[in-house]
Amino acid sequence: MDVANLHDRTALVTGAGSGIGRASALAFARRGANLAICDVNETSLAATETEARRLGVSVVARRVDVASAAEMQAFAGAVHAEVEAVDVLMNNAGVGLGGGVLETSLEDWHWIVGINLFGVVHGIHHFVPAMVRRGRGGHVVNVASMAGYVAGSLLPAYTTTKFAVIGLSESLREELAPHRIGVTAVCPGIINTGIIEASRMRGAQATEAARAEMKRSFTRRNYTPERVAENVLRAIQRNRAVAPISPEAWTFYYLKRLFPGFVRFLGGQLTKRQTAAARRGSD
Repeated sequence: MDVANLHDRTALVTGAGSGIGRASALAFARRGANLAICDVNETSLAATETEARRLGVSVVARRVDVASAAEMQAFAGAVHAEVEAVDVLMNNAGVGLGGGVLETSLEDWHWIVGINLFGVVHGIHHFVPAMVRRGRGGHVVNVASMAGYVAGSLLPAYTTTKFAVIGLSESLREELAPHRIGVTAVCPGIINTGIIEASRMRGAQATEAARAEMKRSFTRRNYTPERVAENVLRAIQRNRAVAPISPEAWTFYYLKRLFPGFVRFLGGQLTKRQTAAARRGSD
């Protein structure tokens, strides 16, 4: 799909109130796309809407919990009242959950699976059929993670959802290819967003000191959502199946395929280091 000029196209972005979602929505708008955006945070969503309108595009904005099939269906109704189908569907909304499997409650599992996986499923279910019926092609972007191909004991629930998003994306890509609809699983890496503040933490990671240290590491890395957004546009243009974004995401993408044992070793060392740091912070 050519994204050089998106005038008379519509891009839908979930979780558009902040971070990668906000940056991507505005990147689409700068190239002329009209927007359909949603978020659970009405204040941040309104800020994105205001900035997008300043760029001269039309915007449909709704407060939506992507884990709710009913809310996503209502959002689809509002969007399809304005346009026959969207041209770009970006299932971006997501949350984090730190802690081992033994420390993760069933309620935690339902929460993260509902948002990170069923949020993507709901987006596909309610918007892709209209894209197919219209017959004009398009693109689906599902935001996964570097954790979608590198597993670790610090983020098992999060990792589970992101592995699933990549698998779903690759399957959907094959199904939609005859309809000229591309599908990309985007895997950002360590990005300076607010995901740490919104994440649930369990076990040794469930201290303010541990959360603060994780936030500092993201801040020090300082790979911005705006850089991710530009790479999302590039991935759509090139119709990539899986798109690692940051240098570390690319590095581990290839390492996992060439040296899986070494990646497991590195993961074990990282787990030990972060667990020790969390324990020191709780002392």
